[in-house]
Amino acid sequence: VQLQASGGGLVQPGGSLTLSCVHSGSTYDFNAIGWFRQAPGKERERVGCISISSSDGRTNYADSVKGRATISRDNAKNTVYLRMNNLKPEDMAVYYCAASIGSQCRVIKGWGQGTQVTVSS
Repeated sequence: VQLQASGGGLVQPGGSLTLSCVHSGSTYDFNAIGWFRQAPGKERERVGCISISSSDGRTNYADSVKGRATISRDNAKNTVYLRMNNLKPEDMAVYYCAASIGSQCRVIKGWGQGTQVTVSS
């Protein structure tokens, strides 16, 4: 499985950003895509997860981003998106997407390279 994340950059507090993750590989190996992030000196944390095999593309989110994050998919393009609104300084991190199994994206089958999100005025 291969994943390519992109879309990071510099955003002012309160701003918005959309990250993209293009994935390839057999969907026999994974059925969900997760977004994760890692800030300097902190452990990697799960941002959210979307099913790519279900018809409804069910999602779930970490409490820290619930209401501000939206994960969506375009299966025709093998692409998953993470839209973050009302960005806060504590959202600044390297964001990764991962091919996963299960509704919570706890089992990781492969990582993409990270994309840096900087939140600063």
